[in-house]
Parts: sequence; C-alpha cells; structure tokens
Amino acid sequence: MRFLYPHLLWLLLFLPLLAVLRGRQGKAAALLFSSTGMAASLARSRKNGPLKIQAALRLLTLALLIVAAARPQLGNTTTEVQASGIDILLAVDVSGSMEAMDFKLKGERANRLEVVKNVLNKFIDERPNDRIGLVAFGARPYLVCPLTLDHNWLLKRLEALSIGMVEDGTAIGSAIGSGINRLKDLESKSRIIILLTDGLNNAGQVSPLMAAEAAETVGVKVYTIGAGTRGEAPMPGRDIFGRQRMQMVRVDIDEETLSQVAEKTGAQYFRATDTKSLTSIYDEINRMETTTRSIKKFENYRELFSFLATAALVFLGLELYLKRNQLP
Repeated sequence: MRFLYPHLLWLLLFLPLLAVLRGRQGKAAALLFSSTGMAASLARSRKNGPLKIQAALRLLTLALLIVAAARPQLGNTTTEVQASGIDILLAVDVSGSMEAMDFKLKGERANRLEVVKNVLNKFIDERPNDRIGLVAFGARPYLVCPLTLDHNWLLKRLEALSIGMVEDGTAIGSAIGSGINRLKDLESKSRIIILLTDGLNNAGQVSPLMAAEAAETVGVKVYTIGAGTRGEAPMPGRDIFGRQRMQMVRVDIDEETLSQVAEKTGAQYFRATDTKSLTSIYDEINRMETTTRSIKKFENYRELFSFLATAALVFLGLELYLKRNQLP
C-alpha cells in the first residue's frame, strides 16, 4: 500500500488539537442562572451523550477525508526474474578417500565430503538464477539431481550425498563425460562443469584428457579442484580389535592432468588444502562466471479514495442526523 500525496497525512496531527479546543468551548448560554453550580452542571452535561458522539463523528469524518486526499493506493507488485543463462553441473567425488579428516568445519575436524557439502550450499545460494545440477562419482558417475532452478530440491539432494553411495574408485573422465551429456544440447550463454576430486583417475572407460577434448568440442568449460592437504592426511580406520583409530595416509592427486583438463576447456585448476582455500575457490569461480540477469517488474495499484470518501460521507450524515434529532 502507498500514498500518492503522503505529505497531507501531517494534517492528522491537528485533529487532537481540534478535539481539545472543542472540549473547552461550548455553545453560548441561552438562559442566565443565579446559581453558578447549576450552570456548571448543565455545562458538563453538554459535553456528554449525543454531543460527544457528534464530536467524535466529526473528527472521524475529517480524518477519513484527510486520508482520502492523500490518495491511498493498494497495489500488487510482481517481479519476474529470468534465468541468467549459465548452466552449472557440480561433479563431486564420493569415493572412500573423501573420509579423510584434514579439513575443519566450525573449528572441528570434519571429513572432506562434509566440508564440500557445506561450501557448495553457500555457492548454490549465491547463484539463484542459474540452472544447477549435481553428479556424484566414484568408480562411476551417478546423477543426484538434474539441472534445475529449484534450488531447494537441489540442496536436499546435496545433503543426501554420502561416501560409498556408488562403488569405490575415482572415474574422473567418466564424471566429465556424464556432465557433458547433460550440458551439450542446451542453448546457454555459458555451460560449465565444476569437478572436485581428491584422487587419481583409476576407473571408468574414458580418460580425463579424452573427456576434456569432448568438452572443448561442444563448448563446455571444466573447472577442476583437487581437495586435500599435501603429503599425508588423517584417515579414520579400525585396528585389529575393532577400535576406531586415525591413521595417516598419503594424498595422491594428479594435479598435472587436472590442470590440463581445465586449460584445454578454457577454465582453471585449483588446489584446496583446507576449508578456507576451498571456500575461496568456489567464490572465485562464482566471480568469474557471472552474467547480467533480466528483471521485469509489474505494478498494479487500486485507488482507495472512493471507499474512504464514501465512509466519510456516511459518518457526516450520521452526525447531522443525530444533531437534527437531538432533544432540546
């Protein structure tokens, strides 16, 4: 709701003053009395009953007329935001090595996948106008969520990601190939794959470089991220007695191949060694892959002047009726 002439509403501040002045002022006396007590009693009675109702109706009429003069309008505003034209396929490694506890979440040690899910949640929230899909991969790719603008559903599917949801292994080339199949036929301003892995390609029928050539052919950019500390990382395991223990395992990431994949498709390779650097990487990709979105705004306002003016006339008529039918 809005007022076309809101400055007129300041006149409402004078109504309490009019009420006070009206209360102090009565009609001229028609008779003279020798007793001031009787006159005071009659003066008090003049301010009670019908006269008070008439005064209230008059003030209400004035208030309605002032508000009506300010031209109140009740409107509906509809904002239509078109998709940005960027289609993003997130490919996330869910192999057993993602259990490594070399990252932190809220100050506590967490496995790589939990941290990745947390960072991706923020990344998705910051791109409300992009179609985004999600592929998990181990020894083979698995479509978790197709490309969609329904990010609430996407975030629910992201939360469902778990280590071991597909056979163990790291099929980087197959994951890229799966993403290409989802993006190749789309008419988009930009089509990108953001692939995160913490290992070496050791499964699948397609090599990462062959998949990169296919991506280059159809115009899909592949950003690659290697996740994990350099050297060794703590990995939960069990000893011969079944007790859970942390053991240090070597972190092996084929950075050279990941760099070549990104470079060949016109994208970039990043290495995330902790939660902060992983967050910064997705923030940087977010900045690099931006486009102007189209926004259309429709407004429809309905005038309320006639309703308020009619109400004011009704109250004015009621006041005149009471005044005419008031007992002498």
